[in-house]
Amino acid sequence: ASLVALQDPRLASHTLRMPEVVPNVSFDTVAREIRCKWSQDNDKASLVALQEVLNSHAAALKSVPGVKNVQRVVCGGCLDFKVIVALDAGAFGDWEAASFEPESAILEAMSAIEGVTGVETQTYTLMQV
Repeated sequence: ASLVALQDPRLASHTLRMPEVVPNVSFDTVAREIRCKWSQDNDKASLVALQEVLNSHAAALKSVPGVKNVQRVVCGGCLDFKVIVALDAGAFGDWEAASFEPESAILEAMSAIEGVTGVETQTYTLMQV
């Protein structure tokens, strides 16, 4: 990605650099999403189990260097369960080089839950508008 230099008025002598996709689409955050579909069977037991998987890995996700936040998205209509780990754009490469740990353990645990399907990941950029 190319870089665009922006002046931050609070730091008159410093230049901030943000990656850009094209000249008018820059970003300062890269996110990794872990997602799947859960089932309403057995009083939504798969959703309960997915939350337990997240609870058991939340501290490790939050401790990844450069993490801005960790969010969970649940949709009761389309039965989505998503975990979004957002990092400073400059820190993302180091996490990628570390195989996104603890992602493999999370994916394995999610895949083992009865009623969970479509376990996958996606990487994308985020930017406040």
